[in-house]
Amino acid sequence: KKIIKRTKSLFHYDIKNNLDIFQNEINNKSILVIGGAGSIGSSFIKSILNFSPSKIVVVDINENALTELTRDLRSSFHINMPNDYKTYPLSYNSEIFYRLLENEGYFDIVANFAAHKHVRSEKNFYSIYSMFENNVFGNEKLLSFLRGSPPKHFFCVSTDKAANPVNLMGASKRLMEDVIFSFSNEIKISTARFANVAFSNGSLLDGFINRIAKKQPLTAPLDIRRFFVSPIEAGELCLIACILGNNKEIFYPKISFDNSMSFSQISDLFLNEIGYQPVLMKNENEAKFYAKSMNLNETDKKYPVFYFNSDTTGEKEIEEFFAKDEIRDEKKFSSLGIIKYKPIDNQLFNKNISKLKNILESKTSSKFDIVTIMQDLVKNFQHDEKNKNLDQKM
Repeated sequence: KKIIKRTKSLFHYDIKNNLDIFQNEINNKSILVIGGAGSIGSSFIKSILNFSPSKIVVVDINENALTELTRDLRSSFHINMPNDYKTYPLSYNSEIFYRLLENEGYFDIVANFAAHKHVRSEKNFYSIYSMFENNVFGNEKLLSFLRGSPPKHFFCVSTDKAANPVNLMGASKRLMEDVIFSFSNEIKISTARFANVAFSNGSLLDGFINRIAKKQPLTAPLDIRRFFVSPIEAGELCLIACILGNNKEIFYPKISFDNSMSFSQISDLFLNEIGYQPVLMKNENEAKFYAKSMNLNETDKKYPVFYFNSDTTGEKEIEEFFAKDEIRDEKKFSSLGIIKYKPIDNQLFNKNISKLKNILESKTSSKFDIVTIMQDLVKNFQHDEKNKNLDQKM
């Protein structure tokens, strides 16, 4: 209520105006959701269950999250579960996954939410390698398999950080867009660039809840502003992009700059909402000392916060959803814009992709080597290196 500043879903009317299409495309259909136990994937599943699919298979590496997803779905009064519902705790990059695909048969809809989504993923060569395997080459392998029996709809989640990227996470997602659309002559493919999902798993806002529970201080940058959607809106955005999207379309929410907020603003609002008054600390140590000695049962509740100007690699002050040279359609939907994907030089792209793979597989490569080749692969990529990552901060 305080962050997204909406009482009704941003996508309410676009969902309402297309109910017949959703019903026709989803009812009695088989669906595979990869990374389906995360915040966005689980919200997508809840949205799609409104239209009575006959089968849902959910794959996620997080066994505990899969368990909670199932408990949540089966405990919700308004959700009707299909008889054929299965969950598999495994990686979509694994051999077992492809054996599973062969045995499960045809899927009408395939949606992939498995992703490294944190800017902090570029902290070292190995975390970067893993990020590219997940965000880029896992999708390449998946689509190579699926073209033997193409689904009617294939959706893969991107990020707002793919627009004019300044970090390797955003660049990997922009590269992913080029990779998945290289299969679009054989499979109908769409994607979506996201705003931040408020209180999604692993996010800074989700961390606020954990810090309060553990009596630890809240920290946040003063100079970073972000756009936010609710978890429900996240699922609806993906539903629209997946089912209503045409081939080679990239969706994004139409949110004005006035609806962006800084994390420090949200921290203050969050504390006020739960009955605390933020108290500014000068540094991390002072904040931790104050938190250790405070008594939360006092009538005059004060809570330590440490706010700072961002000094870590790859952080933009404000996010974007599109580059200036990207062709957009903002008339088709009231709440969503669409980027029409522009084809690239496949010969040069494939040559540079091969170079990237060689760099990642080499035992002598460095982060610098990856950044250099990515500047050839991803248009508008301007890496913002500050030699400090988020793992060095609270």
